[in-house]
Amino acid sequence: MSKGFLRVKGTQIVDSDDESVNLRGTALGGWLNMENFLVGYSGNESGVRAAMLKVMGRDDYDFFFDRWLYHFFTEKDVTFLKSLKLNCLRLPFNHRHFEDDMNPRVLKETGFKHLDRVIRLCSENQIYTVLDMHTSPGGQNQDQHCDNNTSHAALWEYKDHQDRVVWLWEQIAHRYKDNPWIAGYNLLNEPADSEGTRVANLYTRLEKSIRAVDPQHMLFIDGNTYGMEFNAFHGILPNTIYSIHDYSMMAFSIGETYRGTPQQKQKLDQQLERKCQYQHHHSLPIWNGEFGVTWATPNDENPDAVNDCRQMLMLQQLRNYEKAGIPWSMWSYKDVALMGLMHPAPNSAYQQLIAPFLERKRRTQVDWTGASEAAEIENLINPLVKWIDSVSPTATKTYPLHWSTKQHIFRNVIQTFLASSFTNEFAELFREKTRDELEELAASWSFDGCVAHDQLVELLRNKAYIPE
Repeated sequence: MSKGFLRVKGTQIVDSDDESVNLRGTALGGWLNMENFLVGYSGNESGVRAAMLKVMGRDDYDFFFDRWLYHFFTEKDVTFLKSLKLNCLRLPFNHRHFEDDMNPRVLKETGFKHLDRVIRLCSENQIYTVLDMHTSPGGQNQDQHCDNNTSHAALWEYKDHQDRVVWLWEQIAHRYKDNPWIAGYNLLNEPADSEGTRVANLYTRLEKSIRAVDPQHMLFIDGNTYGMEFNAFHGILPNTIYSIHDYSMMAFSIGETYRGTPQQKQKLDQQLERKCQYQHHHSLPIWNGEFGVTWATPNDENPDAVNDCRQMLMLQQLRNYEKAGIPWSMWSYKDVALMGLMHPAPNSAYQQLIAPFLERKRRTQVDWTGASEAAEIENLINPLVKWIDSVSPTATKTYPLHWSTKQHIFRNVIQTFLASSFTNEFAELFREKTRDELEELAASWSFDGCVAHDQLVELLRNKAYIPE
């Protein structure tokens, strides 16, 4: 039985009995908001969906995605999460499930079919959900995970895009206002506004509009520049969680290997403290909405050793969050064996179908996450970086400022232009599949069709990160 709506009290989240609730969970990344490195395609979601629709035809396309969304999360998945003592599931969604860009402000009831189902499953099993707008009209950041096929975040420059964000949140709040097992609404995932003030102003506007419909649910607001900055925020919104995302470069193949040295532990501490300065200064609650590591592939050199180091990094981060009293949500529950807690089995229909394509993506680095080193690409890109920085010193001041010139080139050329050119190749993998074959592909993502990442399961199940 629910103990009422969660709410903010001081620096804590509490229930209606004023009991502290420590949200620990994961997210359905790649589900209602497909991401290329989680699902296996290249480019952006709307691009690959358009290509697959053209190849498969409307009936088979609708059948496959309906079955895929179903198999992705069922009663067996929620039971598994409960066995790990996780009590929260973040639900990222693409706004296009609920509103068409060519038919704005007309609610698509079909978009709620699986969202309603998963919220109900979690509610019945006493798991809180956080509804997360991962993709907004115009795109709230420069990356593919908000279904942006450019490096331009147009949300901040068009009032109509912002009006549609407000409108959609009003519709969602009206639908779910009476469900106490929804912890709250994560208004925008990883906004990246070059001015900073526009994201703060939109949050203020959203708070007022949502509260007029739903005065009870908490709001979760990510810091600017991918959940890292609050320096342009003004005022404190009531009953609101100020959310960070806390990825470490040591979690990825391009970063240094984590060995648990005092210097590396200090680096993790300093990174976390820097992101939480605003919350500490104003005595606000914090939520770490995303963190995680990439796991080695069987083709990597010494995969077991790599995974041992990544598990050690995850353990240290979790200990830091527990020590600081910061609730958290890992990224992510299921994917194609890159970061997830679960993934389709290697011999599943889906993994076998896309395996050559995944390897092609790794070699060409069209996805930043999970890309393998390639001397050929480095030899092409590095001279261009050197030339651009020499003829345009201000190029290094291009927002987001933590992206180097090299990262901007990769985003615009490799991860946008080249990645999009692979989209049709991925879609062709689904050509002329029978309904039985499509069902088998979709069922690859079911709980029974997936295998768990044992090291991560062990870490969560043993709760070694919780102080005695």
